[in-house]
Amino acid sequence: MTGQSDQRQWRTDTDSLLRKLVSAIPDMLSTYWLSADGESHRFVFISKHVQSVLGIAPEVLRENAEAMFSAVHPEDVPGLKASVAESAFALSPWRRQARLRTTAGHYDWFEINSMPERQADGSTVWYGQFHNIQHYKDLEHTLRERETESAFQADFQRLIANLSTKFINLGFGSIDQCITELLQAIGGFFEVDRAYLYEFSPDYNVMDNTHEWCSAGVPALIDSQRNVPIDGFEWWQCKVNEMLSGNRVIFVEEIEQIPAGPERTMLEQQGVCSMFCVPVRVRGLVTGFFGVDSMRKRAWREDQADFLIIVSGLLSGALERNRLESELLNQSIRDPLTALHNRRYLMPRLHEMLSRSIRYGEHFALAMFDLDRFKRINDSIGHLGGDLCLRTFAEILLEQTREADVVARFGGEEFVVAFSNVRPADIRLTVNRIICAVRNHKFVFEDQVVPLTVSAGVADIGELDVVPASPDPLIRLADDRLYAAKQAGRDCLVDASGVSRI
Repeated sequence: MTGQSDQRQWRTDTDSLLRKLVSAIPDMLSTYWLSADGESHRFVFISKHVQSVLGIAPEVLRENAEAMFSAVHPEDVPGLKASVAESAFALSPWRRQARLRTTAGHYDWFEINSMPERQADGSTVWYGQFHNIQHYKDLEHTLRERETESAFQADFQRLIANLSTKFINLGFGSIDQCITELLQAIGGFFEVDRAYLYEFSPDYNVMDNTHEWCSAGVPALIDSQRNVPIDGFEWWQCKVNEMLSGNRVIFVEEIEQIPAGPERTMLEQQGVCSMFCVPVRVRGLVTGFFGVDSMRKRAWREDQADFLIIVSGLLSGALERNRLESELLNQSIRDPLTALHNRRYLMPRLHEMLSRSIRYGEHFALAMFDLDRFKRINDSIGHLGGDLCLRTFAEILLEQTREADVVARFGGEEFVVAFSNVRPADIRLTVNRIICAVRNHKFVFEDQVVPLTVSAGVADIGELDVVPASPDPLIRLADDRLYAAKQAGRDCLVDASGVSRI
């Protein structure tokens, strides 16, 4: 009798045991019913967890399942309903992921797994569960972010490596093109609208936009940003001082952060919404800044400044190397005593003039000068006095000639001026003016007045029967006429018309 009583008790408590079992499962177990015509649906059974998880009473869902679908994120509703219809039609498992609004007020991801069963009246019943997979989604999102970040870091490293290789291998004189390519590459990589490089004047009172890249449709500013005085920009002067003293990066997340004034007005007129400016250093000194602009409000990376500092460092290294190469080249083509160009610079320029004369018929001429009795000056007052005379004569040459003229020390006390696109009569006037300037100048060394004159010979390319393949015949003709000027008594000019003395 006792055994039979226990069996009856077990059967009586089965429903209670199942309810306890269901309540112990964190997932929401459910039996979902959909009518044959799809017009009615309800949950025949659903775990009481639905109340604590979604804030929906089970008895409400037993009457109508619409409250459950109302908790689904609007973007997920169409896909969820389509998956129900597909499962009912094919009697295939109903598997779907969707976001449901929880009692905390936010949406969590749930995965629905249910097996369908067709009823005699044509309706369909699904037996399954709603499983919260938000932690999996969070992990997936974290992994995806890490993968995206790793890819970003790798892409940036490749970009910098490629740009570094270009700068390392750049030939002298090609730095402008390399900087433009760098700005384009960086602008595209960070999806900004403008990238640029500015240079400061030595006193930091003027800034000059030397290089610029703009995305499609964004107007260029480089022409309007040349030699811009900054003494009227109080806010910007403070920022420049921060760059100079603390190597600070200037970040303006929104232009509205800038105090009302000329800087803000200018940037608003340019359509700038946010910007970064990073100092560029050459030989330890801030010589300018590299910057990027965005014409729209955007979310910048928290480490955006770090990446731009790397770019600035690349620019700094390239500019420092270019400046060093420029100085070395300048030293190789300049006379160290007078700072005039030397013969190494002069000869290629004369070849260029010959080439233009052959191709375009451009006219040019040479004037060769020699300081009279220069050896006697060195012997009387010493080489330091002679050096002073050479430097002073070089200054007179530069004062009396045009920037377009090539002025060079040919060797010793001989100097050459190459004139292009000047009439012979005008050359004669210029050379005579130089001779007079030397004659009238008071050369003084250690309180001793040094009398000094100069002789000159001029040769015109048009005097030669044919344009020669090298400048040597023209140089010889000018040298011969210089010798004739010496023979004529010095302190004079000899050209095709003979001796000219003023």
